[in-house]
Amino acid sequence: MEYVDLDMPREGDTVVVGLSGGVDSTLTAALLKEKGCRVIGVTMSLWKGDLPELPDGKTLRSSCYGPDELEDIEQCRAFCEKSGIEYHVIDVKEAYQKRVIDYFKAEYRAGRTPNPCIRCNSVIKFGALLEGVAGLGIDFDYFCTGHYAKIVRPSSGLWGTDARPAMISCARDVSKDQAYFLYRIPSPVLEKVRFPLGFTEKRDVFEMARARGLAAAERAESQDFIPPEYFEHLFKDKPSVPGDIIDLDGHVLGRHRGIEHYTVGQRKGLGVSSTRPLYVHSIDAKRNVVVLADNDDLLCPSLIADDFVWAGGAEPSGPFDAMVKIRLASRPVKCRVSEFRGDDGNFSGKAWRVEFSEPQRAVAPGQSAVLYIDGAIVGGGIISRPE
Repeated sequence: MEYVDLDMPREGDTVVVGLSGGVDSTLTAALLKEKGCRVIGVTMSLWKGDLPELPDGKTLRSSCYGPDELEDIEQCRAFCEKSGIEYHVIDVKEAYQKRVIDYFKAEYRAGRTPNPCIRCNSVIKFGALLEGVAGLGIDFDYFCTGHYAKIVRPSSGLWGTDARPAMISCARDVSKDQAYFLYRIPSPVLEKVRFPLGFTEKRDVFEMARARGLAAAERAESQDFIPPEYFEHLFKDKPSVPGDIIDLDGHVLGRHRGIEHYTVGQRKGLGVSSTRPLYVHSIDAKRNVVVLADNDDLLCPSLIADDFVWAGGAEPSGPFDAMVKIRLASRPVKCRVSEFRGDDGNFSGKAWRVEFSEPQRAVAPGQSAVLYIDGAIVGGGIISRPE
């Protein structure tokens, strides 16, 4: 399939830029300002002040959710004042709490592995934030962020239809590509979204930022979501329920301290003595057990996923071949995708089977299976279970 890149903002366009205080978003705003665009900077306010001080003098630096938010906002404000850019802080605290943090906790307690970044992008950064922008009466031509991805349009209709929606495509810098995180953003929203850094190598971003004297070029790269040190605090609203750790034959190997503390593929912190490495194979929330196995037992040939989104809402009419990623860090592999017609499972919408060309390790329910054809995302869903 062939695609064309959507046009970037031009001189005179009004562009809202999502600013985090990091080098990527700051450079994005600076480049658009140089181009002659009317740039308006906006920052999400997420932090509710509900996390304690970390022990041993540790700091929660540059995390998406944490006490350094005020510092980030002040740096964004200072940059905008210096650059002559209009700036707004938009409060999305309640939406973030309900739709990201509460989701994160509920998924772990259900024995699944959530992806808060995917949820945040679709419902907060490209949802609640843009609603806040509209609430301020700001009319804009484009919304830009510092993500490493591209927006493209297929040269011909998807699946034999007339649909030619805006789609997410992979960035030039494969090592920094963030397309996987963005797959659930609806195509109508993408029509006005652009990622100027999708055509740039990360090493060049730092050089360009330093050449412009941007303070953000000297800041540490941000972390995703919340580091593990805060997990105990996040889950303190309900007591953990200990249970058995077993092997694939049902033999009890030890006790776990609550299934929310474990995820498929985990090796460290299991609290089980063994003469060989053991990994979390699966988590059975109904029986409150954590199942361990050898590394090879974590390989599987296929998965079932549901809660699918498709580019432009254009659902395929039959089986098709694609590339799939089952987590951000995994390499894409060839697969065959077909509608799942099994009679078990409480699925959200139509379920699909994804058969790998080669077995994949540690397929985790709750994570996303994202499907690519020739580098662009045609759809993706939430992994229900490995087969």
